Amino acid sequence: MSKKVAIIILNWNGEKLLRRYLPTVLENTPSDYADIIVADNGSTDESLDIIHSEFPTVKTIRLGANFGFADGYNRAIAQIDYPYIVLLNNDVRTPACWLEPLFDYMESHPDVGAVQPKLLHDGEDHDVFEYAGAAGGYLDCHGYPFCRGRIFECLEEDNGQYDNITPSILWGSGACLMVRSALFTKVGGLDGAFFAHMEEIDLCWRIHLAGSDVRMIPQSRVYHLGGASLPQGNPQKTYLNFRNNLLLLHKNLPRKEGKKLLFIRRLYDTLAFGMALTKRHWGDARAILRAHRDFRKMREAYYGQPERNLLKEMPECKCNIVTDHYLHHRTKF
Repeated sequence: MSKKVAIIILNWNGEKLLRRYLPTVLENTPSDYADIIVADNGSTDESLDIIHSEFPTVKTIRLGANFGFADGYNRAIAQIDYPYIVLLNNDVRTPACWLEPLFDYMESHPDVGAVQPKLLHDGEDHDVFEYAGAAGGYLDCHGYPFCRGRIFECLEEDNGQYDNITPSILWGSGACLMVRSALFTKVGGLDGAFFAHMEEIDLCWRIHLAGSDVRMIPQSRVYHLGGASLPQGNPQKTYLNFRNNLLLLHKNLPRKEGKKLLFIRRLYDTLAFGMALTKRHWGDARAILRAHRDFRKMREAYYGQPERNLLKEMPECKCNIVTDHYLHHRTKF
């Protein structure tokens, strides 16, 4: 009997992370219906040798080069055939019974296209939500991401306050995201042009537009280290976040409304550029300029914008998280 779930771990020069986290995935993933696959993005370290010698039951896909998070997953998924795929970062610790609630929920809710667990921090403060997804994500009225359990850099402690399955979240975290394979293919997979950062938000947005839902399943939890590939404060991370956020809004909003919102975002980003200069964060300042320059070049590749504006349909997306946080000192969802 063929298995239903592929747990795909994308790896690039992550030998230390594989030794630390892969054993937890092996130990706590039900092997009767799930396979574990490491898709290697052209690693030059000992990653593949370690997998073959220390984790022989783990399947591998050699991609041959670093195609980034987005296209790396696309290329790996194109080579396998499972009803469900789980995108799992190589810096995620999975405790017992992490997969079963996700799988059971997807099996019993055909209208749901993707689910994420609660994402908690893997460290001393393991009861604190993790930055990259927390308890499910949204965008505010100007397209800034925030989460249940995380507003900008403010992380809440998990006291069960989000242990209800929401009717819908706008996006689930790519650190651990379960998706129906057929739907993943139908909506075009991850956008390879993004390379990394916000590609899962874009994917989930298109899943909504295709008529499916995205939810957070609190009965499942995983622990994410975060920042293993690009830590906070890295100018390349700044560049990808600014550029990809602009692309995200340009391609997924109705054309007229998107133009208006992107004009407002240019004003906000100009303010961010000025703040970077004031703080002498020269790398971030240059990254913001480069992000806008490259966005102007890349946006021409996207056309046929949707007629629906998801930001107006979800009540959580109608807030202005920037003013709520910085002017009214809002730190919780």
